[in-house]
Amino acid sequence: MNGLFFTLFASLVVVLQVSASPLHFHLHQRGASVEGNATSTESEATCATFGYTGINGPLGWAGLSPDNALCSTGTSQSPINFNAQIKKASANPTVWMPDGFGDFENLGTTVEVSQVGKTTFEGKVYNLQQFHFHTPSEHRIEDETFPLEVHFVHAADDGAGLVLGAVFDITPTGATTEFVHTLGQEVEKIPKAGDKTQVHGLKLGKIVEAFQTGPLFTYSGSLTTPPCSEGITWVFAQNPLPIDVKSYLAFKNVIKFNARFTQNNSGEKNLIDIAATQIGPQFKATQVSEAI
Repeated sequence: MNGLFFTLFASLVVVLQVSASPLHFHLHQRGASVEGNATSTESEATCATFGYTGINGPLGWAGLSPDNALCSTGTSQSPINFNAQIKKASANPTVWMPDGFGDFENLGTTVEVSQVGKTTFEGKVYNLQQFHFHTPSEHRIEDETFPLEVHFVHAADDGAGLVLGAVFDITPTGATTEFVHTLGQEVEKIPKAGDKTQVHGLKLGKIVEAFQTGPLFTYSGSLTTPPCSEGITWVFAQNPLPIDVKSYLAFKNVIKFNARFTQNNSGEKNLIDIAATQIGPQFKATQVSEAI
C-alpha cells in the first residue's frame, strides 16, 4: 500500500509540474501577491487559495496556478536548514524600524502587520512592506526547529526583494521579547481570516539590535509561499530570540500551522522535481522487477 501511494504521489507531481509555467520574480506592494499575503486588498483580507493541508498544501502549490511553477521546479527555494555550509553575513545591515502602531490582520495563511521602515544591506536600500509570522518555524538551525518565526518583507525600488528573518524559542525563565509579547496580547482579537485590529506600543528595538549587531546567515532563496518567486536575499539571525509560553500559545492558537517543508540548498535540484523524475520512476521500476 505504501508503494502504491508513493507511485501515485510521484505521478501527481508530474501533472502539477506540467500544468505550471516559468515565472519571473516580482515583489508586489501591500495589497497584491507577496509572501504571506496572497489575495488581500487595501480594504479587506480574503482567504488565500493556497494552504498547508492536503492538495492545497506545499506539495500541491504548483498545481494551483501556472504562476506557481517554481514551487516544484525552482532550485533556489526557501526555507532551508542553516548549517556550516551556509554563508555568514560579512557585514550587518543598517535597519530602521520605528516604534509605533500598525494594522494587525489575519490573512487566513498568516497574521501580518503593515509597517514602514528601511534596511540597507550590501549597499542596496530596501523598503519594508510588512512583517508576518510562521508557526512552527520554517527555517531550521542545525536541524533544530523553533516555535515561531518572523519575516520582515522588503522591496527595493528596482523590485529586488529582501527578507529579514528570525526565530523565537521558549525560555525556561519566562523571558520574552517585548515585540512578540505585545502582539501576543492582540492576536486573539483576530481569530478568523479577514479580522483586523490596530496594535499600539510596538517596540522593535530588540529586533533591530538582533540584525544590526548579531551574527547573521545570508543566502539567495525564494518566497516561502506561492508563487515561490526566487531571487530573494535572505538575512537571518543566527541566535533565537526569547518568547514566553503565553505569547507563543496565543500565536499558535490563531495561526495553527503554516510552515513550508525544508528545501534543498540553493543550486540543488527541487525536492518535488526529484520525487517526480527520479525517485518515483525508480521505485515503480523496482516494483515491476520484483513482481516479475
